[in-house]
Amino acid sequence: MPSNIFSTSYWDDRYRQNDTAWDMGQVSPPLLAYFEQLKDKSISILIPGCGNSYEAAWLLQQGFSSITLIDISALLVDKLREKFASAPLHLIAGDFFTHTGQYDLIIEQTFFCALDPSLRKDYVEKMVELLKPGGKLTGLLFDREFTGGPPFGGNAKEYKLLFEKRFSIRSLAPCYNSIGPRAGTEFFFIAEKPKL
Repeated sequence: MPSNIFSTSYWDDRYRQNDTAWDMGQVSPPLLAYFEQLKDKSISILIPGCGNSYEAAWLLQQGFSSITLIDISALLVDKLREKFASAPLHLIAGDFFTHTGQYDLIIEQTFFCALDPSLRKDYVEKMVELLKPGGKLTGLLFDREFTGGPPFGGNAKEYKLLFEKRFSIRSLAPCYNSIGPRAGTEFFFIAEKPKL
């Protein structure tokens, strides 16, 4: 595992070299299916480790009006500032773990798997902090292991133990609509922060 995995320079270099094997070039089909059933377009949405932000582009096209993107790669965020120059969204180059705010929905798409597993408990605590009561953490988790990393994998038992102490797990199910290369290796999950 690279020792500088959490540095801006590491991720800047990955984007500079176009070393982005996780990038599908589109919104993940399971996320798209979830987005399509969202009715309230005023909800506040955070996408951490936002990457090229196909999700944000789609949500903006549908009229969602409160979207925040954060990524540790300053190089990437500069490109996104050009891409979304006139869009009504908030772009942050920085460390997710120092971010502050309150959101109705946080989207998980290849951010969790990019973090060293030693940070997973911190990830859960930060998500609880950033979500409003009743807010949801929704997205995809790998149902497989990887050699080295990132990405880092996991399994349903591990995820349940990790999330159920702080969230109500509304869904943790194998995806039926993954892209071909990820078929059979993804869970779709919804974790809800308790309202009280």
